[in-house]
Amino acid sequence: MPVSAPVSASPAAVPVLLRACQASRVSESGGTELSATLRRIERAAGALATASVARMDETLPWFRELPADQRSWVMLVAQAGARSLVQWLQSGGGAAEGTQEVSDEVFATAPQALARSISLQQTVALIKVTIDVVEAQVGQLAAPGEEPQLREAVLRFSREIAFAAARVYARAAESRGSWDARLQALLVDALLRGDSPDVLASRAAALGWTDAPPVAVAVGTSPGGEVSVVLHTVYRLARRIGVEVIGGVHGDRLVIVLGGAADPVAATGKLLSAFGAGPVVVGPAVPSLDEATESARAALAGYRAAPAWPAAPRPVHAGDLLPERALAGDAEARRRLRHDVYASLVRAGGELLETLDAFFAAGGTLESAARALYVHPNTVRYRLRRISDVTGFSPLAPRDAFALRVALTVGRLDPVAPTQTLPPPAGKRSQTGDDQRQSL
Repeated sequence: MPVSAPVSASPAAVPVLLRACQASRVSESGGTELSATLRRIERAAGALATASVARMDETLPWFRELPADQRSWVMLVAQAGARSLVQWLQSGGGAAEGTQEVSDEVFATAPQALARSISLQQTVALIKVTIDVVEAQVGQLAAPGEEPQLREAVLRFSREIAFAAARVYARAAESRGSWDARLQALLVDALLRGDSPDVLASRAAALGWTDAPPVAVAVGTSPGGEVSVVLHTVYRLARRIGVEVIGGVHGDRLVIVLGGAADPVAATGKLLSAFGAGPVVVGPAVPSLDEATESARAALAGYRAAPAWPAAPRPVHAGDLLPERALAGDAEARRRLRHDVYASLVRAGGELLETLDAFFAAGGTLESAARALYVHPNTVRYRLRRISDVTGFSPLAPRDAFALRVALTVGRLDPVAPTQTLPPPAGKRSQTGDDQRQSL
C-alpha cells in the first residue's frame, strides 16, 4: 500500500526550509550565518502554514472540494511541521545531516487515506503554492542582510521537496504495484478454483474492476521474466484498445480476464504480444465476473487440448476445440457434444443420424451416400443442411465433420433420451459465411 501522503509536504514545508537555511550557513571564518532569520521563521511557522492553506483554498478549486476531514488533516500536518521545526532547532541539528531526511519525515506525517486522495500533480500544485507564500514573505522573514541567503535557501528547498515528492510517489507506486499484482494473482486463482461470487466480487472491487460486460478469460503461455513486467505489458496493450483487464501468471501460464470487449477473441488478438509462444485460448463470454469461472474452465481445458490441433488459429475460441477437449477428458466438452449435438440429432429424427453415418462411411461423397441410402443426392444435400442447422456443425467442413464424428462417438457411449430437456446449443460459435456456403 502507499507508504505516505505527499500532500502533507506543502503546508509543512517550514521544517525543510529551515533545514535548507541551516545548510546554507557559511563557515565561521567566512561570513554571516542565518541564525537571526531562523529565529524569525520559527516564530512565523504557524502563520506560514495558515497562509499556505488559505492560498490553497483560494487558488485551487479541487482543494476546496476536499472533505472537511482531509482539509483538517492538512492543517494538523502543518502544525506538526512547525512543532518538528522547534524540536529540530532545540536538538541543534547540523548542516551535515542534509535535507532529505527532514523532507521524508514531513511527507510521512499525514495518514494513508490522504495519500490515496491526492495525486502527484496535485501535490506539486500544493508545493508551488507554499513556495509562493514563502517567497512573498522573504522580506519579512529575513533578518537585515540575510535576504539573499534566504532566497537561495528557498530555491534549494523547492528542489529538495520536489525530489522528496518524487521519491515518495515512486515508493508508493512500487508498493501499490506489488500489492495489486498479488491481489490480482489471488483473484485469478479464486476464479480458476471456482470460489464463491462474493470472494470474486470483493477482490475485484479492491482492484477497481467495474465488471463491464461481457467478461471472458484468455489463457496462454507466459513469456517469462518478472511478473510485474509481464502484467505491465498486458495493461499497456489493454489501455490502447479500451478494454478492462485483470491478469495473473500461474506457473508457465498467463491468465487474462477481459471486460467490456464486444468480441473477446478479437480483443485477445490485439494482446497477443503479451503472451509467449504457443496457443492462446479464449473462453466463452459471460455477463459478469460472477460467472467467469465457466469461461476460465473452458479456456484452461482448451489450452490443455490445443496441441492436438496444430493448425488452430491464434487466438482460438474454446468452443472450437470441443472435440480435442472431449478426447483429452474434459467432462464439460463431452457433455456439450452429447447434449447439444448428438441428442439434437436424435430429437430431430432418425434419418439425420442415418444420413450422417452413411455420409461418413462414403468418405464424404454425396452420390455414394445417396446410393447407400437409396435416395436422391438432393435428399442427402437437404439432410446435411438440416444437420448443420440443428447442430451448428456442417458435415462438409473438415473441422466440423471431425467434431460431429466425436459427438457421435461420445453420444453412443453415453446416450441421452431424445425427450430429455436440454439447453440450446452453445458449444460451437455461429458459422462463418464460408462454412454456410459449403453446407449448401
